Amino acid sequence: MLKMKDKPDYTLFAIIMILLIVGIIMVFSSSYVWAEYKYSDTFYFLKRQLLFAGAGIVAMFFTMMTPYNTWGKYAKVILLFCFFLLLIVLIPGIGMTRGGAQSWIGVGAFSIQPSEFMKLGMIMFLSAYLAAKQKYITSFKKGFFPSLMLVFTAFGLIMLQPDLGTGMVLVLTSMLIIFVAGARISHFIGLAIFGLIGFALLILSAPYRISRITAFLNPWEDPLGDGFQIIQSLYAIGPGGLMGVGLGESLQKYFYLPEPQTDFIFAILGEELGFIGGSFVIGLFALLFWRGIKIALEAPDLFGRFLALGIVSMLTIQVMINVSVVIGLIPVTGITLPFLSYGGSSLTLTLCSVGILLNISRYTKV
Repeated sequence: MLKMKDKPDYTLFAIIMILLIVGIIMVFSSSYVWAEYKYSDTFYFLKRQLLFAGAGIVAMFFTMMTPYNTWGKYAKVILLFCFFLLLIVLIPGIGMTRGGAQSWIGVGAFSIQPSEFMKLGMIMFLSAYLAAKQKYITSFKKGFFPSLMLVFTAFGLIMLQPDLGTGMVLVLTSMLIIFVAGARISHFIGLAIFGLIGFALLILSAPYRISRITAFLNPWEDPLGDGFQIIQSLYAIGPGGLMGVGLGESLQKYFYLPEPQTDFIFAILGEELGFIGGSFVIGLFALLFWRGIKIALEAPDLFGRFLALGIVSMLTIQVMINVSVVIGLIPVTGITLPFLSYGGSSLTLTLCSVGILLNISRYTKV
């Protein structure tokens, strides 16, 4: 039996709102030069991000007030809808191509990214499925394999766009949920072997991925080509020092660093706010992870635990990948930084996800 507490986790709520405010400030600071040049409107990206944030906050409050077990009841329908979106985005004339990936569907002046919906939809379905079928998860045929095939079907559709970064977040998050549900270690060892082979084939099948690997190993070998983005990112972070050059004073956003308001917004933050500013943001994400794990451990049922774990894992994995790319620890993958990067689908779905996490925090066992 479940009993709703009076209030959600206000510490988590405060962390979310601080990250959102920091993100809005940094989107404006990192984008106004490019916005003025391309759209003759310094506030172009800021106005749209405020609109996305407003829609996301409404979605967050809606999911925070909706009993989380509702998502378990409709998880299958939600997942089928997400698969439908992943299929139609591949249809020429419907799917929009940006940066070499056909990952968006245009809706009026705006667009949505189906792979963002799939991340949350997969978490909901796996949480419901594994909560109901947990006794079968140790069986390869009845538990592990069906879950695996579902995840890799979604991954395959995402790779047709292609979008390796989002696909990685989806797979890693899903595997973590399956592991916590009680899957055998031996199954994961076999999966890891096939996964490494498959990952190598994915890289070899696309020349641009090989270029990203070589650029990661030695970006200065091609400083004006494949190594350009990571070099400019490091040029942004380096001068930031301890205190930064000052909010709004970045030089790299003056057409040196591509996409300063999206995937590489952390580089601009590091340049303007320095080590202290960057550490503050990473500290907020660490606190978010801690509160999310606490909520997962205290959730009143298996579905709530898996759902909370999946949401906080998805966000944490995304943060780790984005920051690692920006500081040159891994090759460029094209992953946004939750709450901070410019983007409608990413921000709205992120806020929707944490709204579910806040709702789970309102329940306890009796």
